[in-house]
Amino acid sequence: MRLACAGAPHLTYCTNIHPGETWAEVKQSLEAHLPAIWSRAAGRGGGARGEHRRCGVGLRLSARAAAELAAPAELEAFRGFLDEHGLYVFTLNGFPYGRFHGAPVKERVYLPDWLDDERLAYSDLLATLLAALLPAEEGLMGSVSTVPGAFRPRARAPGDAEGMGRRLVRHAAHLVELRRRTGKRVALALEPEPCCFLETTPEAIGFFTDHVFSRERAGELAALTGMSLPDAEEALRVHLGLCFDACHMAVEFEDAPASLAALEAAGIAVHKVQISAGLRANVADRDPAVVARLRAYAEDVVYLHQVVERRAGGGELARYLDLPEALSALSAPERARAAPPEERPEEWRIHFHVPIFREIEGALATTQPELAALLSHLRERPATQHLEVETYTWDVLPEDQRRGGVVEAVARELRWVEERMTGRGSAGGAAGGGGREGAGRGGGAAGREETAGREGARGGEET
Repeated sequence: MRLACAGAPHLTYCTNIHPGETWAEVKQSLEAHLPAIWSRAAGRGGGARGEHRRCGVGLRLSARAAAELAAPAELEAFRGFLDEHGLYVFTLNGFPYGRFHGAPVKERVYLPDWLDDERLAYSDLLATLLAALLPAEEGLMGSVSTVPGAFRPRARAPGDAEGMGRRLVRHAAHLVELRRRTGKRVALALEPEPCCFLETTPEAIGFFTDHVFSRERAGELAALTGMSLPDAEEALRVHLGLCFDACHMAVEFEDAPASLAALEAAGIAVHKVQISAGLRANVADRDPAVVARLRAYAEDVVYLHQVVERRAGGGELARYLDLPEALSALSAPERARAAPPEERPEEWRIHFHVPIFREIEGALATTQPELAALLSHLRERPATQHLEVETYTWDVLPEDQRRGGVVEAVARELRWVEERMTGRGSAGGAAGGGGREGAGRGGGAAGREETAGREGARGGEET
């Protein structure tokens, strides 16, 4: 749906929260969840067509599901489902190529990456499907989010950045041809993530400047499409950009408004903002309650949960590939005994997406204050047309964080965002909903997080 705020951005949630790898599985999941979630989130009595605002879909398709949906009969039937329920697809999640639920994924989630032509073929197909689904409305652009180039250990050879840049140009040529053929504009959005080739905003700016928006890349696009060089330079910036994930940027200790300003100055479009929150923990005194709660999250064997550590002495941030690795390092006797001040861990930010409205029980908090500040900034200075809530980890959250069920949780997340973007309601009311789970145990951090969320609705101030 479109929000009643500056820029009128489109809001949705990412359906990667629902398991499903074949198109039949995805379709069944969408039929079970989309009408129910939007009837709660948008106040729709059953979601019948035309009853209220049309509601957006952030669709995740594996390579297999995408190939199956491409069958004309399936595509036409899906369009009918969307129309019947007053839904429209404006963004796709093209990050996970294969299985994404129910089995260990870890670093395999990045494969195939932009070092592999299979990633290019998959992205081309997704763009074609999105162009077929995107409503023919003036000014409406579709977005497809994708991996941040590659997992960092796979992209260390001298020519890797150049090779990824060339594949991105080939994909841009496909997007140019799609626009010529269908009139639909689709953009690819690379999503920086901890421990990946593109991890931070400065790294993204450097890569796009040197390897994507260079005169050489523009010449390649001109040759592929028959465009003039100036038109090719413009097309690269229109069709290639970033997906700005709020959790990832907070985990990197980045100031989101400053990062968005830097991207704008570099001429890099933000085609989608993923609205998400991660975990934060004060580990300076190795509080057993903190460590015990972190171990509950570390039980997940499906996804990577990268940790970025700020140390007491400042300086460079330290990184761990996964939460169990970080916990092992924290409990190492030699580190606890004799680490110099500059090496003593102070705060962890953890890449574990958690419901954006909810306090964390015990001594942990979330990056919700950073998210609230980001939304306050976007409300005043629109930076994208696409806002997508993404809490794909629902099935691997500790059991006490899954109370109420996925339908109500996603609806509450959507209402939480709408309130902060439009200034309606309050974080503590029905729409903000139930942020007090676990309050009173681990008091300080949880209470501060809830307060910061309320302040974010009034202007993004942190307490």
